[in-house]
Amino acid sequence: MPRDYGRNRRVADQIQRELAKYIQREMSDSPLRFVTVSAVDVSPDLTNAKVYVTNLLDEVNKEQVTSALNERAGHFRHLLSKVLTLRSVPKLSFVFDVSVQRGSRLSALIDSLNKDERK
Repeated sequence: MPRDYGRNRRVADQIQRELAKYIQREMSDSPLRFVTVSAVDVSPDLTNAKVYVTNLLDEVNKEQVTSALNERAGHFRHLLSKVLTLRSVPKLSFVFDVSVQRGSRLSALIDSLNKDERK
């Protein structure tokens, strides 16, 4: 089994940094301007990249966020091709990351339990 995990991680980190800039700049006038890139997973052969995004506002639903970003995936891929030094840029697929919301909900539950114990 080849050890190319280090390269995959570096490529994923660079894609995450660049996409965060592009999304912020491209979506500055839409309600999607508060979308953040939380993680990127790149396939071992560097052909596909799954981009996990989350939204800081609760007003926009996750289907709207992911569909809008997936419609512009080709444009983001083109922008990445100018920056990445890869032979081919991975195909991007955007997925809504629910772990941030789940974490904040669990934190609120723990805080409420701590308040109840103090009383």
